[in-house]
Amino acid sequence: MTDSGEAETTGSLASLAGIVFGAAPAATPRLHESPYTAFLNGRIEDPAIMPGVHDASAALEPDAAGCFAYWDFSQEITSDRILDRGPHALHGTLRNLPTRAVCGSRWTGEETAWRHRPRHYAAIQFHEDDLYDCGWDTDFEVTIPEGMGSGVYGVRLRGGDQDIVPFYVLPAAGVVTAPLVFVAPTFTYQIYGNHQRGNVDDAFRQRKAEWGAYKWNAQDHPEYAASTYNVHRDGSGVCYSSARRPLLTMRPGYITYNDARGSGLRHFPADTHLIDWLTAKGIAVDVITDHDLDREGVALLKPYRAVMTGSHPEYHTPKTLNALQDYVDAGGRLAYLGGNGFYWRIATSPAIPNVVEVRRAEGGIRAWAAEPGEYYHALDGAYGGLWRRNGRPPQKLCGVGFSAQGLFEGSYYRRLPGAADDRAAWIFTGIDDEIIGDFGLSGGGAAGFELDRADPELGTPPNAIILARSEEHQRHFVVVPEELLTHVTTVNGERPKALIRAEIVYFETIGNGAVFSTGSITFCGSLSHNNYENNVSRMLENVLRRFRA
Repeated sequence: MTDSGEAETTGSLASLAGIVFGAAPAATPRLHESPYTAFLNGRIEDPAIMPGVHDASAALEPDAAGCFAYWDFSQEITSDRILDRGPHALHGTLRNLPTRAVCGSRWTGEETAWRHRPRHYAAIQFHEDDLYDCGWDTDFEVTIPEGMGSGVYGVRLRGGDQDIVPFYVLPAAGVVTAPLVFVAPTFTYQIYGNHQRGNVDDAFRQRKAEWGAYKWNAQDHPEYAASTYNVHRDGSGVCYSSARRPLLTMRPGYITYNDARGSGLRHFPADTHLIDWLTAKGIAVDVITDHDLDREGVALLKPYRAVMTGSHPEYHTPKTLNALQDYVDAGGRLAYLGGNGFYWRIATSPAIPNVVEVRRAEGGIRAWAAEPGEYYHALDGAYGGLWRRNGRPPQKLCGVGFSAQGLFEGSYYRRLPGAADDRAAWIFTGIDDEIIGDFGLSGGGAAGFELDRADPELGTPPNAIILARSEEHQRHFVVVPEELLTHVTTVNGERPKALIRAEIVYFETIGNGAVFSTGSITFCGSLSHNNYENNVSRMLENVLRRFRA
């Protein structure tokens, strides 16, 4: 952090043209190197410049005699500004997203929402591996040609090695070029951006080389900062993710797992399974992103006959979730084609663009746990954690919600009697098989890795039809912790092992809309099997052609 003002004083302080907290200015920084060194991993609260020795038990008074500067970190917590309440207004700017809305020395546990007692949260936690903006110069710009079709594209960079930087093209404002729209889960891509999994070994590198897959891995490039599934070097959880840095995981051909049964793709690369299938089937589709939906709301969806998700739309702001719910309630059709969707609540702030924040509060499957008293986002002041803990289980929107997780392996669905219901029999037109999706590029099966199920107590509509249910999952699959009351009892009374299942669900809404949900992250990985001629492919084609009619 640096200050933005200047002041002169006598004595040992000399000139205060630049003040830095959390680091030391580098003596002679080299070109393209950080101008700072000796970074702090820890919290700072109420830094001040005053004469003599201050009694820590006494309140700091900015108008006290001799008080030269007093930076009150409890002010403007939603921004990257810090305010000096002293006479010289030496206000500062935070660099690289140190964590705000963390407990300070005054926190007693009496209040857990920082908005109610901001002075209890007058600390900022600095980390040497924080990163907001690489600050690189612009080398070139890409102009989108007029009339370029909506879709996902990439800028190919060559210079010995090759990199492809993806970008999305939306239809022109007020223009719809297809009856269907794909909402790319870019918030989830960003939240997972640069996940350092620690799973890159010699066999992994050999597979990448043999396949000609994306060369670089986030594990090998910590300089681009980690994902919110990692921890900082001091052990605290990474709660911010910035898009103003290279996101290596958001590249075509980026392999996440050395998957012996498939491709090992997740997130952006995994969703190319769906984009490829739509292209092969000649199904026209427009593309928008979570970021667009958060900015423009349900108006962006209203012109379309149906909306489809990717394989893992896990992270949502109130605006994106409201837009999808409003769309369905007003008669829209939703095809939820993944698993573990609509799970975590996240925050954004116009004061710090291109950043998302997550607080891993209370429960859920999570890579780290938020500290007591730190469950509220800094960016918007709202309670974080699971959407289920915020009163909006995924079942309310799409009929199914996260139930179980295992390693990156897939099984299959078994067709249920509900598939013959007159309201849904059309979904199985041309499908005589009882077993659905016992194949695929994602873990070897259409029902795998993270599984969602229906639950009336959590909001699955009473008219929902369960068309198929997964079975025969590997022994490493476990029930998500929010379902467990004890080691043998669950919230809904079923046995824990019974909750290890994915369910394909269909229901119609009061507003003449409809929802089709697959309940599995690996579903889209099965679409291309047997040259796109298989029961998973046929099922989805039946749904989308009906939805767009």
